Amino acid sequence: MKKLIYIAGCLLMLSASGCKNFLDVVPDNVPTIDNAFTIRQEAMKYLFTCYSYLPRSSDPSSNPGISGGDEFWMIRPYAIDDRAFQLAMGYMSPSAVYLSGWGTNYRALRDCNIFLENIGKVVDMPDYERMRWIAEVKFLKAYYHWLLFRQYGPIALVDKNLPTSATHEEYKVRRTPVDSVISYISNQMLEAAQNLPPEIADRSSELGRITQPAALALRARVLLTAASPLFNGNPDHVLPGKENEQLFSTTYDATKWERAAEACKIAIENAHRNKHKLYTFSDIGTTLSDTMTSQMSIRNAVCEDWNPEIIWGNSNSSSWNIQRICMPRLDPDRLANEQVLGSYAPTLKIAEQFYTDHGVPINEDKNWDYAGRYKLRKATAAEKELIQEGYTTASLHYNRELRFYASLGFDGGVWYMKNKTFHIENKLGQWQSRKNIYDYNVTGYYAKKLIHWKNEIQAEQSVHIEQYAWPEMRLSDLYLMYAEALNESKGPVAEALEYVNRVRARAKLPTVQDAWTNWSRNPTKYTTKEGLRAIIHQERLIELAFEGARFWDLRRWKTATEELNKPVMGWDMLQEKAEFYYRPRLIWRQAFQMRDYLWPIYENDLLMNENLVQNPGW
Repeated sequence: MKKLIYIAGCLLMLSASGCKNFLDVVPDNVPTIDNAFTIRQEAMKYLFTCYSYLPRSSDPSSNPGISGGDEFWMIRPYAIDDRAFQLAMGYMSPSAVYLSGWGTNYRALRDCNIFLENIGKVVDMPDYERMRWIAEVKFLKAYYHWLLFRQYGPIALVDKNLPTSATHEEYKVRRTPVDSVISYISNQMLEAAQNLPPEIADRSSELGRITQPAALALRARVLLTAASPLFNGNPDHVLPGKENEQLFSTTYDATKWERAAEACKIAIENAHRNKHKLYTFSDIGTTLSDTMTSQMSIRNAVCEDWNPEIIWGNSNSSSWNIQRICMPRLDPDRLANEQVLGSYAPTLKIAEQFYTDHGVPINEDKNWDYAGRYKLRKATAAEKELIQEGYTTASLHYNRELRFYASLGFDGGVWYMKNKTFHIENKLGQWQSRKNIYDYNVTGYYAKKLIHWKNEIQAEQSVHIEQYAWPEMRLSDLYLMYAEALNESKGPVAEALEYVNRVRARAKLPTVQDAWTNWSRNPTKYTTKEGLRAIIHQERLIELAFEGARFWDLRRWKTATEELNKPVMGWDMLQEKAEFYYRPRLIWRQAFQMRDYLWPIYENDLLMNENLVQNPGW
């Protein structure tokens, strides 16, 4: 019986002990590759092994996109694994590489290659199903390359596994230039899309598997990233390979934006054909005002499992824990229940990033008192749907867009849930305030957007949390990618504005044209490429807040050196009186260097393979 004979780049993976656990991924009781692909049932196990490497994107302990930037903050001792916060605090080095996908994704590539090389041997499955499985694994293979690229830039491609007879020198793979990596990933995704189903027919057992709209949308994201400043004409990342070839192209190529726009357009048209649309809230038996219905549409675009806006949901990623640590002690009748923590806290910077109710930035709205945003105000009866009537809170919390109220909980803010409508009281001694020396909210904000409206704090230590598959790609994300690519390739054309306005319409905001013309101190901002670029960037940061997009967007835009060198701020949480509580307080002074745009390769991997070169600055 032929034993497992393939090894994919073991020298790439030694840091994660991938090779010594080589047999661990083989399905139960099937110690050989031949047996694993003898019958359909066993091959299906191998298919799901390929899926099993998908990242747990909703896990704040392992997803750098959520915890590694500046959207959330916690204090020690952390309620979750602290590696992401080590990353956020700038403590990474080649000897301490946090949340690296290097070992995991190269192991995933090895298994994808094994699957593709052997699936043809299975005799009891129809050809149409075999073609679908091959397409799924081709996509996954491209996706795992993409995850590596996003962290490391130029990477070693693993299109085929090396046999055990390969020489030591053959294992010492080299990094491939950025443009070649992107071309490979894009082609693999496009090829896979041809044989993927347009939608999931068996929703009882197959939700989360790759579809044609998902493959095309992810391909659009890959090409958008390749066109962005980090990888398109970046003079700060000069990296020669071992043979002195340039791994980054320092020459700007405008056609990359055109290619990205074309990919986005193809993906959008495909998504529309397959019934994807922006989510709007509807629940039989629930009647809400227009304001609250819009809030619920924004919240449930993320939390409503498999809603039509979700182009790809990650069913490998449970949302239970992130909801538990985000959700405050909402119910004053259940204060002894310590299952929900509310300690995973959005920063003050994020609260300020949302627009005013006129749909423009708070520092641009000519009728909004930006200088006086930390002054106190008492909510009126007319404002009670958003802020508790008669409650004193900061002016920052008034006259904001609906996405602000849908996304954030704050002192005095109203929080609608299925079982009851609550409000937040956050100052020292109030019910959501600090109770212990740990596990308390350090900024004064809560990520309401991630909390399912059907969650319920129950008696004693029971809690009901409605789980959902983490949205890897939503239609609104794709719309904004298309608008960005159009603006960069053609300037502020009508079609770019149209797709931004589609996203804004759900939040009951005026169009970009009307909002800036009537309310901005810079009324013609949207008429230039630079102005519309700033608008689209902020629209993405707002619309996709808390979903892990900001971390990667700031990097590909090369604006992280500006944003991640700003201090992390929150309210002065240990104060009883409003006039003392509402003083912005420094929590952490972040520091981000040019080298931080990419992960360092672990120093042991460089020692094992002298053909690898370290990323710039590390």
